[in-house]
Amino acid sequence: MLLREASRQGDAAKATAYASRLPNHEFAPYVDYYRLKPALRTAASSEVLGFLTRHEGSAIAERMRIDWLLELGRARDWNNFDQQLPLVVSGDDLQLKCYALLSRLAKGEDVAADARLLLLQPPAYGDACAALMSSLAQTGQFSAEDLLFQLRLAGEMDATGPARRAALLLGASDTRAAQAVDVPALAMARGIGDNRAERAIYLVAVARMARTSLKLAVVALEKNAPKLDRTELAIGWAGIAHAASLVLDPDAHIYWQNAAAAPLTIEQFQWKTRIALRRQDWKTVAETISAMSARLRSDPTWTYWLARAMQAGANGAQNPEALAMYQRIADRNHFYGQLALEELGQKIAVPPAAPALTAADIASVEANQGLQRALRFFNLRLRAEGSREWNWEVRKLNERELLAAAEFARRHEILDRMVYTSERTRTVFDYTQRFPAPHLEILAPTAQGLGLDKAWVYGLIRQESRFILDARSNVGASGLMQVMPGTGDYVARKIGLADYVKGKLTDLRTNIVLGANYMNMVLEGAGGSQPVATAAYNAGPGRPRRWRANLSEPMEGAVFAESIPFTETRIYVKNVMANATNYAALFENKPQSLKARLGQVAPPQKAGDTLP
Repeated sequence: MLLREASRQGDAAKATAYASRLPNHEFAPYVDYYRLKPALRTAASSEVLGFLTRHEGSAIAERMRIDWLLELGRARDWNNFDQQLPLVVSGDDLQLKCYALLSRLAKGEDVAADARLLLLQPPAYGDACAALMSSLAQTGQFSAEDLLFQLRLAGEMDATGPARRAALLLGASDTRAAQAVDVPALAMARGIGDNRAERAIYLVAVARMARTSLKLAVVALEKNAPKLDRTELAIGWAGIAHAASLVLDPDAHIYWQNAAAAPLTIEQFQWKTRIALRRQDWKTVAETISAMSARLRSDPTWTYWLARAMQAGANGAQNPEALAMYQRIADRNHFYGQLALEELGQKIAVPPAAPALTAADIASVEANQGLQRALRFFNLRLRAEGSREWNWEVRKLNERELLAAAEFARRHEILDRMVYTSERTRTVFDYTQRFPAPHLEILAPTAQGLGLDKAWVYGLIRQESRFILDARSNVGASGLMQVMPGTGDYVARKIGLADYVKGKLTDLRTNIVLGANYMNMVLEGAGGSQPVATAAYNAGPGRPRRWRANLSEPMEGAVFAESIPFTETRIYVKNVMANATNYAALFENKPQSLKARLGQVAPPQKAGDTLP
């Protein structure tokens, strides 16, 4: 769509020209949006307000309002900004939140506490959050301690720009801060400095160096330890401990002990806990989780592991507080909800199905103009627009209507929206919508021929593509099972698929055959462990092999999954395994155990095949 591309590229002249060729278009609001969007910076308020009035209550009006708010924030037009902000329904945009705090700050409000909760992801700061941090420093609402923490966060997350800004606000060299992040050896060679900001930059460099050479980082920190105060030295050890944790170094727990006096970042709290889990050090697990912020501690991950630590401390007796914590998350059908349910003596079962939908239920959603508009977008292969329209409409539906909308999506083969919609219910359920099994006539015999658990295969597909047949990742993985081209070539050769060419990777049958065979290969290389094989499917076989090589004895599967170093792979494995447990409950029509599926992850007995 030429108009859409011109708008995305910010070419207002082209967008206006293309829009003029589309009078009375069926998607007139979108034509209007794409015409106006690249001109927002110079558009009159009356023109934008006219758009919002014409399309009030629509998904595209919500998008325009957010876009305009970002421009208003950039221009510091707080009058219009404050009028429009309360009208936003989905205000999760980080830039928007930073501008909202800037608006309050401009009126003299104390927003430091809110800012500390918000400013935790330096790579995503952009202009709005950078301006917020600068304004907080200039008004004295952010102290030197706040800025030092921001510098440390920026180093931890490889965010050079935010590190530069924090250094400047501290009165230190932004060039040295950038070197600490990007070329830590050079920054360390310049010396430790003689004030807090310079020492903080040096400690960023030590932590960054630890990502490539733990030995050099340890030597540098120990050499300069006499020049650091107790907290600074502990922060240095925390950076090293974090880096050691990310490679599952056997000495990571020692470095965490050295960091005992450090104020930890969110990621450091979590990695200190994961290393303690791997060592079954339940005392440290409990202490570290208890020291987390209330928001982090309430995450189901740490709710579950804190309860486990309490149970371990009870020496086999029932701990009422731990049981209450399990109960708190056991009604959530995710990885830790399922594990909590098992700790309460139950297994994962399919809930009773909701009463059957009636013709009137379906007719009601079929009459929904927003869903019909979404369907039209999907048919035109405009998935982003279709998903926006669909999601905007379903937020308004009650639970019965959600099931009807999910059924509507099923009938039109938009299975990702079916899953998304059905998952929003809390009191009535249809697990055939949440966990669909399309293309069973192809997948079942393929899995059976390989001896694969089809519940695991479907659990992986649900996570990989949400059943979008033409799904394509930003790294080139394709189709239902998101097979990479190189992997497709390798598997085709191994199984003797003589007529295979890259163009067939998106063919449904070929994609399933290649993906299932690859699952079988990585499962064999993982010693039959589904969580390890799932990690290998996502991150490549070499990495899980190294992770297992760090084991001296078998490890609980849940601990292995939680301590996977890659965030994407860690989330992926947990989701796939929870999915597979639900699929097994559906297919076998009996309760299942996630714990049994996770099993024990053992050290490798032999090197597996060399896989791409």
